[in-house]
Amino acid sequence: MAGKLKITMVRSIIGRSRKQREVLEGLGLRRMHHSVVREDSPSVRGMVQKLAFMLRVESV
Repeated sequence: MAGKLKITMVRSIIGRSRKQREVLEGLGLRRMHHSVVREDSPSVRGMVQKLAFMLRVESV
């Protein structure tokens, strides 16, 4: 069984590119300090890696 990741946006989307905004939308993040829980899969890990500088990730 795959684990889960708690992903929290800790930096603003103001001034970010369209692709970065789309990745955040794909993860389900809408605003600063908003958290979501997602399955730990390669696709989610790839999205997190693209925006690692503005996300905090914890194992759940």
